Amino acid sequence: MAKTVETGVWRRRWNNRELYFLLLIPVVYVIIFNYVPMYGVIMAFKDYQVRRGIWGSPWAGFYHFRRFLSSPNFFAILRNTLGLSIYGLIAGFPFPIILAVFVNHSRRRTLKKTIQSITFAPYFISSVILVGLIIQILGMRTGGINILLSALGQREINFMASTTAFPHIYIWSGIWQGTGYSAIIYISTLAAVDPNLHEAALIDGANLWQRIWHIDLTTIRPIIIIMLILSMGGILGSNFEKIYLLQVPQNISVSEVIATYVYKVGLGNGGRPDFSFGTAIGLFQNVVGIILTLTVNRIARTLTGESMF
Repeated sequence: MAKTVETGVWRRRWNNRELYFLLLIPVVYVIIFNYVPMYGVIMAFKDYQVRRGIWGSPWAGFYHFRRFLSSPNFFAILRNTLGLSIYGLIAGFPFPIILAVFVNHSRRRTLKKTIQSITFAPYFISSVILVGLIIQILGMRTGGINILLSALGQREINFMASTTAFPHIYIWSGIWQGTGYSAIIYISTLAAVDPNLHEAALIDGANLWQRIWHIDLTTIRPIIIIMLILSMGGILGSNFEKIYLLQVPQNISVSEVIATYVYKVGLGNGGRPDFSFGTAIGLFQNVVGIILTLTVNRIARTLTGESMF
């Protein structure tokens, strides 16, 4: 009997071999590009020397972690990273939800498609092009806003060098770029809501806001919690390319984050890259991200009964 069941399982697997082959492609990709590079994490605990290789280099223990935590730049870098991430999370997290609800309640199919296309398109703009657009708009002499100010007889404003303006430029340009893409998962979930629920609510006298609160937001609440958990896990992360391209000496006090600091000490450092130090900082960042993910997941499960795992 057991042999018959086993034969049936293998027969089903063979019949679905094309699907298993498709599954094999992302699995191999993850192994090669996500798991194999984890071998390099060992550098964080060594004084890495290129000639000796990873295993041949002497052990340093937690020296590079202590070096980073005791660095005079540590608190400034951590403050900038957390400040930008928390600002972006608070300001940007509601927009995809609002957009999804708006699209879901739009009665015209053409309007829905138009809104989705317009809001989704910026996601495909690379960081380099986006920063170029920002400079074209906010640049000191060539920026459109300063040209307008100059034509009106007003004093030009150096937005790119302003420590006050930098967080707003970085965050709100990111919100503009990512809102449409982030809203897709909410729009897909809301599309599966039974229309009879809204019809029943209308019969009971519920207005639009009551239907949004009790039907739409209740439906996507599990997705909202999962997205929040994932966002908290990356709170020490930043868009390296964008921040690095927006950095100028005048705004470095608010724009230097962990990602750019790792690049500068790990690969730059005046032509003397410190691979071990940069690896240690990156590992510290990832470990904190995992701890935050697990913590927020536990809190969400306790308070709402919803969690990612």
